[in-house]
Amino acid sequence: MRIALVAALVLSSGFAYGDEGQWQPYQMPSIADKLEQHGIKIPAKQLADLSQYPMNAVVSLGYCTASFVSPQGLVVTNHHCAYRAIQYNSKSEHNYLENGFLAKTKADEPSAGPNERLYITEAVTDVTKQVMANLSADPLARYEDIQTNSKALVKDCEADDNYRCEVNSFHNGLEFYLTKQLIIRDVRLVYAPPESVGGYGGDIDNYEYPRHSGDFAFLRAYVGKDGKPATYSKDNVPFTPKSFVKVNADGVKAGDGVFVAGYPGSTSRYRMTSELKFASDWLYPTYASRYQLQIDTIKAMGAGNKDVAIKYAGTMASMENRMKKLNGLLDGFKATDIVGIKQARENDFLAWLKQDKGANQALVTELQSLLSTQHQQLQGSYYFSNAQSSALLDAAKSLYRLAKEKQKSDDKREQGYQERDMKMFTAKLERIDSSFEASVDQMLWQQDLNAYLAQPLKEAALDKALGITSPAQLDAKLASFYQATELNDQAKRLAWMNADTAAFEASSDPFIALAVALYDANMAQEKAEKRLEGELSVARPAYMKAVIAYNQANNWPVYPDANGTLRITYGMVDGYQSKDALYKQPFTRLEGIVAKHTGVEPFNAPSKLVDAINAKRYGSHEVENLYPELGTWICRLFSCLDEAGKFGSVPVNFLSSVDTTGGNSGSPVFNAKGDLVGLNFDSTYEAITKDWFFNPTITRAIHVDFRYILWMMDEVDNADNLIAELELVRN
Repeated sequence: MRIALVAALVLSSGFAYGDEGQWQPYQMPSIADKLEQHGIKIPAKQLADLSQYPMNAVVSLGYCTASFVSPQGLVVTNHHCAYRAIQYNSKSEHNYLENGFLAKTKADEPSAGPNERLYITEAVTDVTKQVMANLSADPLARYEDIQTNSKALVKDCEADDNYRCEVNSFHNGLEFYLTKQLIIRDVRLVYAPPESVGGYGGDIDNYEYPRHSGDFAFLRAYVGKDGKPATYSKDNVPFTPKSFVKVNADGVKAGDGVFVAGYPGSTSRYRMTSELKFASDWLYPTYASRYQLQIDTIKAMGAGNKDVAIKYAGTMASMENRMKKLNGLLDGFKATDIVGIKQARENDFLAWLKQDKGANQALVTELQSLLSTQHQQLQGSYYFSNAQSSALLDAAKSLYRLAKEKQKSDDKREQGYQERDMKMFTAKLERIDSSFEASVDQMLWQQDLNAYLAQPLKEAALDKALGITSPAQLDAKLASFYQATELNDQAKRLAWMNADTAAFEASSDPFIALAVALYDANMAQEKAEKRLEGELSVARPAYMKAVIAYNQANNWPVYPDANGTLRITYGMVDGYQSKDALYKQPFTRLEGIVAKHTGVEPFNAPSKLVDAINAKRYGSHEVENLYPELGTWICRLFSCLDEAGKFGSVPVNFLSSVDTTGGNSGSPVFNAKGDLVGLNFDSTYEAITKDWFFNPTITRAIHVDFRYILWMMDEVDNADNLIAELELVRN
């Protein structure tokens, strides 16, 4: 028992806590002391400057993060982030999802797809005063005023068509920042391992650890010969980034300080306890039930049809990931009384607030009342919204809405329907073909309609338009929609972008007719949601202002919830105690791949990879001992040495205490000097609830070790041409 205790203590390296905070870059100087405590040597002021290394090399894919790794526009991200690009180029005769892809020359690099983009953030500006200027007291008008002010700022920012700008809310509407991003419109696929490497372990290992996933892929940014962004053309040339990250071939060890830069999607840490209870009691279970049915349906329909399997591969991967996360959230709420913890914190906040005589004591009551209305609103609209889930109906609704919005001046149009949005609007319509099969779409839609018919909250417009009262009538009715529509033809679908409202209202296409019939009901629902958002735009900021003051009084970190904008988080390479008597080491290694290998998906590693491991062909990427602080006797107990007394392997994945969430996928993991040492791709199962509450003892992020990436490129796939592009450095 004493040996086990000593081993656990030594293995933990003395670092038992995660590091909370998804910080805006400008905040870095304010936490410079914390960075120094973690051994991070790169100056905080440098990290705050988006024009300097390494922040000017970090880019967004719109849904994931990536980074430039060469002066020739080479970009590295996760395999699952490049999934659409791989899927786009996969056919039955050359399935790159199954077999992987490597372009040996730039001429061999295919387009990642007409809809793929890279976004390079060049400036982030505080525009709170401009957004909040001259707001109406009426909730709906207030909402519209905020949108109008934001759109005006965006329009000025996008004077150059090569830029995409967006106004984002921080601290629930207390602050607003304008982000300006350069758009790269020609993105190409360069290198991706097979899915049996990139997604090794599949859904079984998703959010789990130990992990052995080679979740990486390389893309390349191209521009016109004049150096400006351009759509795909054979004449385009590789983009020259302002900087690119150096790759540290020696990597990191347990206890090293690291930091991550990326675009985390969303967190809810400042939400009220009632919101957490609503999510755990109704929202998440309801979502999970629907997702599981959809997953089972797509899997069954794709089992005997390879084309369907390829088309819906990205959809399946995304849905399975969401499903695992939902289950993790629900399990986490059961395992740890997060509702109780947040309620205790909230009670303490309320007691603190009462002591402040100048505080608005009614702000919490007002917010709670609005949240109750919001929850009722969501429950009331959920099944009606899902009953419109067909991809073709969604296209028809968007097209008719576009015709309606075109009747207004551009500045008065709804966001998503302005002239600035037309390229993305077109791309969305085009993208339908790559992940659409009529039989699958009909089945999924029919399931949502069954759920709608089975509950009491009906919408008269939908019932009248469909003309059905029972599930038994659905199959024939929906089949007639898909047989009679022309929206499954891309050219005809795109042609509707130029039609006026009269053409839609006279159309006999069943999907368009249904979109027209549902328009008023959908707009009424949208109007109610906007009015409520207008009321919340007063209540939430007032609440947040008090919460921030409370946090500051307790010397707790104050950073905004994640909202898809550029953030930095720091931490250390470290394992964790996942449960009683189970400590998880921070590194996994090649031998773990072979130990899991069964030859059956998802543990079906490629034979050339298994052969290289069995032959101990480690090359220059071998690490003799990832745990030099351990004595030989302890290491033998924990099987971290081979028979010769050496580590003798290559690290595959590693853990750190950085604070990440969805959207951080593909984010570069930097060492103390700012060298690239890994790619973020997941969190541990125990840490999923960090979207609501950060538990420092168990929160760990999972990263691909770049030494494994280099080993794959060198010893398995012979990607010498790409290795030559990288700037490799040593400690």
